[in-house]
Amino acid sequence: MGDDGVGIKIGRELKRQGYKVEELGTDIFSLMRVYNGENKVIIVDAVLGEIPGKVVYFKGEDIFKKLRAEIRSAHFMGAVEGLKLLLEVDERLKNAELHFVGVTIKEPKLGLELSEEVKRAIPRAMELILSIIREGE
Repeated sequence: MGDDGVGIKIGRELKRQGYKVEELGTDIFSLMRVYNGENKVIIVDAVLGEIPGKVVYFKGEDIFKKLRAEIRSAHFMGAVEGLKLLLEVDERLKNAELHFVGVTIKEPKLGLELSEEVKRAIPRAMELILSIIREGE
């Protein structure tokens, strides 16, 4: 797990801090299985970009408009389309506030460690995610 594992690293740290985290891997459709009516769904993933270590954030419809246009998911083609389809077939998700937090990587690589640029982005991504969680509490 190289830089493309940044979402997993962030998720595991959030879980360690006591937050509910589900690792979906490359199967966005497994969200249907684990979703229990939470008010907010925050998807955290690596995204391909020119400059590694940049934190990107999209909310609601912007996930579908901007993510597709600007950045590709590092893990699976059609993630945005898959999420859109989920919203159509799972009525419960229509009421959830959707958020996407990504950390840009230059390219997926095999390896065990994150690059320094991506490691440095983790605290910024965590801070953003925690502010989303706290918003409206």
